[in-house]
Amino acid sequence: MLTSRANGNHRIWEVRTHRAVNYDVRETSDVLDPTNPTLLVGGRGSLRRFVVVDEVVYETRKEKLKAYFEHHGVEARIMPITATEPNKSFELFFQIARELDAFKLNRRNEPIIAIGGGVLSDVVSFVASTYRRGAPCVRVPTTLMGLIDAAIGIKTAVNFDKAKNRIGTFEPPFAAVLDRSWLDTLPMRHILNGVGEIMKLALICDPPQFELLAKEGKEACEDKFVTKGTEIFRRAIDGMLQELEPNLWEENLERATDFGHTFSPMLEMKDVDNLLHGEAVAIDCAFSVVLAAERKLINAATRDRCLGVMTELGLPVWHAMATPELFWDSVEERTAHRDGYQRVPIMTGIGTHKFINDITLDELKSAFKVWGELCGGRVNGHAHAKVHKQSRAAAVAASLEEG
Repeated sequence: MLTSRANGNHRIWEVRTHRAVNYDVRETSDVLDPTNPTLLVGGRGSLRRFVVVDEVVYETRKEKLKAYFEHHGVEARIMPITATEPNKSFELFFQIARELDAFKLNRRNEPIIAIGGGVLSDVVSFVASTYRRGAPCVRVPTTLMGLIDAAIGIKTAVNFDKAKNRIGTFEPPFAAVLDRSWLDTLPMRHILNGVGEIMKLALICDPPQFELLAKEGKEACEDKFVTKGTEIFRRAIDGMLQELEPNLWEENLERATDFGHTFSPMLEMKDVDNLLHGEAVAIDCAFSVVLAAERKLINAATRDRCLGVMTELGLPVWHAMATPELFWDSVEERTAHRDGYQRVPIMTGIGTHKFINDITLDELKSAFKVWGELCGGRVNGHAHAKVHKQSRAAAVAASLEEG
């Protein structure tokens, strides 16, 4: 609605409009079966597609991918790329954009197809959201993280100046196509990477999901969610969309989905070559559980059960590079991101939470001592840990006392 009004000797025109957001999250099976038309959704009759695919996925599926487009008579420019957290950058953004421009993509009726994990989805979606000021994008996640998180929201981004997702946009995909059969060749570490995000909302929003993870999560992980864990999988998607839909542009900065994302960003970028996003989130969640117990918002039994279930599933609950000062830096950075308030979601019970704005560095140091005693240690060269006391934990506690 356009209105105007006088302002002294001047005039003010007020432009007020609403943008409709409509996109589908479609669960399907065997999306590369030529009889399955889902991959070509949104083309409005066009027989051309620009396809960006993770190079590892491409090596295992390239014949099926080529055969799919040949079957449908589609001219497909397939661009395999390496998309990892260390190269989630403008260099990769421009690499994709140049190839896209050379393809001479039609702006509205040739959706860009992004096939890969969360990093690939974020970067390709960012390119799509800016190319000719917006081209449709169909996201086809091939990791559990992508299926339950990265592909189904409207965020796009690249890392910048050693800061995670510092530059990006809010832009919905045309559609997100979810096919769990991609997960059958995924390494277990990447399955657990996605489970870290599933656990996040289970801990503070969804008690039945937490119980499902405790009861069926191990078996689902061992199956890689291909045929088992369907209720956990669908509940994770539904829970994420329930949180996102009323607040897509984050006008309300008190977001339950920020659980696991207050202390982890600085840690994730500090160990960017080794630490996966869902691992960093799980470590943050574990520390946050301890912090909640130290604040007497949950009791020790609840704390230990949460940490125990996470450990049983194989989620990391500790990282040797974590320090109170690093976590405090992350709190300060997140405070700026959340418009001057900490707005930290914290558990008040399994499946319930509130937001706090008064965390201090001294409080982090105190909680770190307890966290180190409960969760200190590493397994298999990564951040995976068991909930027990170790000499490393004692050393950490001693150094904190000295500091």
